[in-house]
This record gives sequence, C-alpha cells and structure tokens, in this order.
Amino acid sequence: MNQAPGAVRFIFFTILLDVLGIGLIIPVAPRLVENLQGEGESAAAYSVAILGATYAAMQFIFAPILGSLSDRVGRRPVILISLLGSGLDYIAAAFAPTLAWLFVTRAINGISGANITAASAYIADVTPPEKRAAGFGMMGAAFGIGFVVGPLMGGVLGSYDLRWPFLAAGGLSLLNALYGYFVLPESLKPEHRRPFSFARANPISSLRNLQKYPLVLGLSVVLFLANIAQFALHTTWVLYTKHRYGWSPRDVGFSLFAVGISAAIVQGFLARKIIPKIGEKRAVLFGLAIGAVAYLGYGLATQGWMLIAILLVGSLGGIFQPASQSLVTQSVRPDEQGGVQGAITSLQCLAGILGPAVGGSLFGYFARRDGAQPYIPGASYFASSILCLMSLGVAIWVFRRWGPRGTEGEASELSSVSPASVVPATVVPASATPASPSA
Repeated sequence: MNQAPGAVRFIFFTILLDVLGIGLIIPVAPRLVENLQGEGESAAAYSVAILGATYAAMQFIFAPILGSLSDRVGRRPVILISLLGSGLDYIAAAFAPTLAWLFVTRAINGISGANITAASAYIADVTPPEKRAAGFGMMGAAFGIGFVVGPLMGGVLGSYDLRWPFLAAGGLSLLNALYGYFVLPESLKPEHRRPFSFARANPISSLRNLQKYPLVLGLSVVLFLANIAQFALHTTWVLYTKHRYGWSPRDVGFSLFAVGISAAIVQGFLARKIIPKIGEKRAVLFGLAIGAVAYLGYGLATQGWMLIAILLVGSLGGIFQPASQSLVTQSVRPDEQGGVQGAITSLQCLAGILGPAVGGSLFGYFARRDGAQPYIPGASYFASSILCLMSLGVAIWVFRRWGPRGTEGEASELSSVSPASVVPATVVPASATPASPSA
C-alpha cells in the first residue's frame, strides 16, 4: 500500500485530462444540435435528450464489459485504449455535417466513456478500505478541476466557433492516452484476476449479480434515482439558462467554472475532513438532502446570479459521491471490483437514458409560451428535487436495514475469504454532486 498515494495521483491526472475534454463541449454541444437541426430551443431539447440517451445506452451496454475485462487483463490497457478512442471520436465529431453524424460519434464516445468503471476499480485496488473515501474524493476533485478549466475554455472557444471545443477535446484525450502510457502503472495483482465471460459481463447478468451484496444493491438504487435527477439537469442546463436568463456559451462556461471550483474544494479537501468525522452513511444522507434543496432552488431562481449562489451552497452535497463509493468498494471482493463497478455504472447509464428524457421532455413542454400549458421553465428541476428526496428515503431505509451489521463487518468478512472460495460474479460514477450540472 505504500505505492498507493503515487498511483492515485497517476489516476487523478489521467481523469483530469479526460474530464477536461468532456467539459470543453458542455457549453456548445446543445447549440451545435440546434444549428444542425435548424429549429429553436424547445425543439432542440428533444434532440439533445435523445443524444444524451444514446451516449448512456452505449455506456449501459459496455460498462460491465469493460469492467469485467479490466478484472481479466488489468485496468491499465482498458483505460488507455478507451482514451485513444475518445480522442479520435471527438475529432470526428468536430467535422459533423449532419445531426446523424453527431449521433454516431456520440454513440462511439459512450463506449469509450465506459472506462470510468476501470478507473473506479483502480482506486479500490490501490487504497486500503479506511482511505477509499479520500481516494474517491481525489477522483471527484479531478472531475471538479476538469470542469473548472474545461467548460470555461469551451465557452470561450465556442464563442468563436462551436466546433473548436470538439477539436480541443480530441487533442486533450489523445494527450491523456499518451500521458497514461508512460506514467500509469498496472494496479490489479495477478492473483486477483479472473477469466472473462460475456455471459457474466452483459448488463442484465451484472445487475442480477449485485444481489450478492445487499448494501451495494441498495446503494445502487440510491445512485440510480439521484442520477436520473442529475442527468435531467445536465440535459437542460444550457437551454434553460439561455431561455430564462439569456446566457451565452461564455456565461455557461463561467457557471460551470463555479461548479468545478466548488467540487474540487469539497471533494478534494473537505470530504477527507468531513466524512471520517460524521461517517460515510451520514455523509450520503447529508449530500442527498443538500441536492434536493439545490434542485428546488434552480427551478425557483428568478435571476441568473441566484443560480451561482445556489451552486456554491449545493456543492457541499459533493461528499455524497466519495462516501457512497467507499461503502460500495468496502463490501466487494478484490477480484470483483471491476465487475461490480461495471454493473453500477450500467444502472447509472439507465438513469442517463431516463434522465435526459425526463428533463428534456419537461423543459420542452413547460417552457413553451403558446398558452396551451402552464409556463413552468423550471419544471424539470422540480422533478429532480422530488427524485433526490426519493433517493434520500431509499438511503435511510437501506442504512436502517443493514445498519447493525455495518460496512466494517462486511469488509472484515470479505477480507478473510480467499478468492478461490467464492464463485466469481460479475456508480458515475456520478462524480459531480447530486446538485451539479457539470458532469
């Protein structure tokens, strides 16, 4: 474990460059869809929702495959090859002449983006159970910093040409793959590897196998509901802020800059201080409660500056992610980390399909001013607040149901079992806070 800090730093910088590429296109992708389609914001909202669902559907299919594959061949090759694919795909997207072309590139990017399962398993490989919350906090901080610089650069570049951020994202992803090739060591020990099986790695089987870990299964439902809320916000943030407050790509970039700074501080620093003091379970509940309040605030805000104030307060919910990831990894055997992370990611990808559909549909319907329906532009955020409250309720039930046993007991029990004595079985993780529009 002495090499764990250095290994976590390697994965930190790898994720940072990867997320920087994603963040670059956030302020401009909906505008590019609007331009290619040639219609207004309400009509574009539906296409953006389908585009997001396409990405999530591919992640749903390939997350357990890449996760289980990383359990067989190691984390390093899975991460590097997927980064290379992302870089080439971003460049292809920059030259998209039609909306159909953009959909194809987004589907390919969904496949390569499923490498987050291997990255999460990497953190679990190199950190002891008592330090995993801090490890996943660093992972969240990488996302936060990436979304500080990425959207800001994307907003500035997009103000000149909507396609420039895609080229920049492609270049950064290729740089990321090159960087990882030289500095990223393999984390999975040979004795913890297991044979790959498509029968075990398909999304349905991988989700079914979560039943082996009741706490993980319960937390998967919590993450599922929270991520539907989050993806609904992601889909509409650019269109909503333009429609209601007249924000430009530059304005969106600065809003995500605020998100990234807050997330980096909370997940990279405060999480390591707060979670050990209040415990992982309380941190999950606190984060979800903050998220529910923040979503409500987004929908009620009458001025653009109010969103920034809510974002800064809502970022405290960022302790939810590292705390939940720590609970999950402490309950899972070393040779199954990739498979379980893939299953959780697949479930969150289902949320990525439903979330854009919910958010885009509600915004597209209630943001019209034709008088045929109530004008409620923040309707999708009210729905997200309700979903986050539902997630909080499930979390309370899960912790009461398995509270007496505790994570420590499960981790201790697992550590005393050899890999050969159990039949091998095959979250985004949502790296930003439940209230964040940045992921």
